[in-house]
Amino acid sequence: MNLRVRVQHCACGGDHHWYADIDDADDPQPDDPFWYVDRCPSQADALESACGQLLTLSDRVYQGDDLLRVLESSDV
Repeated sequence: MNLRVRVQHCACGGDHHWYADIDDADDPQPDDPFWYVDRCPSQADALESACGQLLTLSDRVYQGDDLLRVLESSDV
């Protein structure tokens, strides 16, 4: 599994913040990631959060766990 981190700057309604998500690199639609965080005050905060979560997800995959996407995990 190839996971990727995406970090974006948002200016929704004049509210400037950063968003990050982790998704499968082969997924053409980034609408249901494995993890996301929104409203980070800086790019560095968003990236730091995402990298920490990427390590956690990587450890879970290495241990044989199946990863759930955000929408899948909300059904559990």
